[in-house]
Amino acid sequence: MKKWKVVVTDWEYADLRFEENVLLRHDSIKLVSAQCKTEEDVIEACRDADALINQYAPIGRKVIEALEKCKVITRYGVGVNTIDLDAATEKGICVANVPDYCMDEVADHALALLLSWTRKITLANYHVKNGKWDFKVTQPIYRLRGRTIGLVGFGKIPQMLAEKVKPLGLKVLAYDPYFPKHLAEEKGVALVELDELCAQSDFISVHAPLMEATRGMIGEQQFARMKKDAIIINTSRGPVIHEKALVDALTKGQIAGAALDVVEEEPIPKDHPLLSMDNVILTPHAAWYSEEAAAEMRSKAAMGVVDVLIAGEYPKYLVNQKVKERVELKPSRPEQRYQSL
Repeated sequence: MKKWKVVVTDWEYADLRFEENVLLRHDSIKLVSAQCKTEEDVIEACRDADALINQYAPIGRKVIEALEKCKVITRYGVGVNTIDLDAATEKGICVANVPDYCMDEVADHALALLLSWTRKITLANYHVKNGKWDFKVTQPIYRLRGRTIGLVGFGKIPQMLAEKVKPLGLKVLAYDPYFPKHLAEEKGVALVELDELCAQSDFISVHAPLMEATRGMIGEQQFARMKKDAIIINTSRGPVIHEKALVDALTKGQIAGAALDVVEEEPIPKDHPLLSMDNVILTPHAAWYSEEAAAEMRSKAAMGVVDVLIAGEYPKYLVNQKVKERVELKPSRPEQRYQSL
């Protein structure tokens, strides 16, 4: 019997029980775990692998070209910025992600950051625990109802956030050049250009995926258009916001504050200026997390491997659709498999 070698390039969990539960029910799969940090580490561990499951380890063109028989690379989570998609497509390797595992969690986290900042929860907590019982340390606080939130990107997560904030009395704007205007209107959201969103919004929540077109898309020009009492929230990827421009805008008082789950360099450096700013809330890239979301993400990442190696189908969450021009598999029909997760 042919044995498929599946390598987890790197992982930060206590064990791999969810991956094992999906993969090792198939006798033809051999699961190998690694803790790769560099491209050289990945090449050494994965050169003869049939499939890779990836977290943070870099899988650039050099790695892709060294893979001798890989058919599929799946990635924990939504972003696939660790993987050279063009190189994988050219070599006929399917790349899959898990785009739907934490939609509620990220939308909830963005809302929690918005409420924590606007009600000055973090600031008040700090002062109370340090012996200062005085509401005046939180001044000014403004009423939420009647204000405007602008969503940068209007995929599934910001759509969920839009539904969560409407009962709070917020008007919702969104910028997304790929989303049909009439569908946004049906959801009660006004699609606008990015400059208009920046100028009109009291709160700006960033939900754009990281790619070359979005890297630094919120920068000096955008901050200059924002209201002085605006706050910016980011639960997507740190580099979507030009961090130096953000620090400058906060320092100069161009905007009122920021609430960030992600930053350009993670973990954030100990001497980073954002750490010393009272008008900034930081969380450690935790928006995605719940016990249920973690289990779903890991199981679905493993199932993407099963889609290709065992079922002979394109993975349910295929990212590089153009790979279909280079490799022929059966159409994806994953319903029964995924119901078992």
